[in-house]
Amino acid sequence: MFPTAEHVPALEILDMTGAMYEKLALTQETLESWLHVDALPLWRAHGFQGEAGGFVETIDLSGVATSVPRRSRVQPRQVYCFAEAGVRGWDGDWQAPARQGLTYFDRVYRLDNGFYGALATAGGAMTDESFDLYNQAFAILSFVYTAKAFPETTTEMAERASAMLARLKAGYAHPEAGFEEAVPRRVPLCSNPHMHLFEASLACEAQTGFDEAAWRALSDEIAGLCMHRFIDATSGGLREFFNGDWTPFDGEKGRIMEPGHQFEWAWLLARWGERRGNADAIAKAHRLFEIGEQYGICPTRKVAIMALHDDFSVADPLARLWPQTEWMKSAARLAVLSSGEQKEHYLQSVLDACAAFDVFLKVPVAGLWRDKLSAEGVFVEEPAPASSFYHILCAIYELRDCLQALAAQSPKAA
Repeated sequence: MFPTAEHVPALEILDMTGAMYEKLALTQETLESWLHVDALPLWRAHGFQGEAGGFVETIDLSGVATSVPRRSRVQPRQVYCFAEAGVRGWDGDWQAPARQGLTYFDRVYRLDNGFYGALATAGGAMTDESFDLYNQAFAILSFVYTAKAFPETTTEMAERASAMLARLKAGYAHPEAGFEEAVPRRVPLCSNPHMHLFEASLACEAQTGFDEAAWRALSDEIAGLCMHRFIDATSGGLREFFNGDWTPFDGEKGRIMEPGHQFEWAWLLARWGERRGNADAIAKAHRLFEIGEQYGICPTRKVAIMALHDDFSVADPLARLWPQTEWMKSAARLAVLSSGEQKEHYLQSVLDACAAFDVFLKVPVAGLWRDKLSAEGVFVEEPAPASSFYHILCAIYELRDCLQALAAQSPKAA
């Protein structure tokens, strides 16, 4: 799918960084073309069933939507995708799925207490009303991107986001920092939903019309929790599961470190650290990336795997699509924050991550993807999950942003 070395006009570039930039620019252009020409039209036509039906959970590899139950998180993630695609210039019909998808999400999943339930049938009947911080984080993300796409909704969306934050603080605030998984407490506590709340908070603090001070405070709180609790002080690796006092969870589960999340937190901490001028956060982001790249990439399949132990030995060799996108995003963002040989290393790593991602796009119908690659290098035969789209679209647009930032840094690279 991507351009080969002979298609890169390397002789016109004066240094290796410029040559890699040129190749990466062509790769990003190819990816964005796939996104706009193949993926978005397909998921608009077959993955969205209007205000009455919302977004489907999966599409099989022949291009037919399935009728399996729908996780709550898929709805706001797809709202984000179409709203952001519209903001970024996709000329297809993004308005209807963005607007109507949020209406469907509210109608089917919103509870009387203002939170969102977890699961519904394809017909729109709620089957699991349980609280999950993860789902509330994506609700907030959909609110802020709806405001970005439809400025006339800014006041409403800002109020909805603030109200959600107030409910979370009132009902689920952890006494030290962050949030509980349940009241009364249920363990393990998890870093993953805080990661997505961090992403949503960073978007809210930057969005005109939102309560900047409140969202900045939340971003800072989660960044501090990550740097002082989630990240191991000795190894620099990020854990997934914790006891009620934010110490590592007991037993095997407390030892898990996911390469995809090393990359994703690296991307978020790099962005936060750049905004705040916090060198410690950026240093921790570099270390998280180093762990993900050194220990989390399979040397034979050349893809990011699912899980490591805290000694960086392999815990789960399965490779899924989404960690490849987080590898792409974090390498690109850290390239922007680096110079010299380090920048060249990150640029090469972006190209490696794009190649890993491309492995999952080799499907009969363009615009779909595979999700799971076994340790033996065999794909699981299953429909394409809609939940991957959020990762994919964000990565492709992040590459665009980082390439623009790199071009501004170095006229030769442009």
